[in-house]
Amino acid sequence: MVKIMSTNYSLLFYLKKPKNYVSGPKPIYMRITVGGIPKEVSTGKDCDPSKWK
Repeated sequence: MVKIMSTNYSLLFYLKKPKNYVSGPKPIYMRITVGGIPKEVSTGKDCDPSKWK
């Protein structure tokens, strides 16, 4: 008997506002959700919010 497991996942990239933020680039974070369990990690990159679409 072969059991096939199907797992849904979601991947989201977004800008996260740091504490005491005034202006300038914001860090890009990635959130991955697998089986309803979300995990968040920084990509190590920054982006100007006006260029984020």
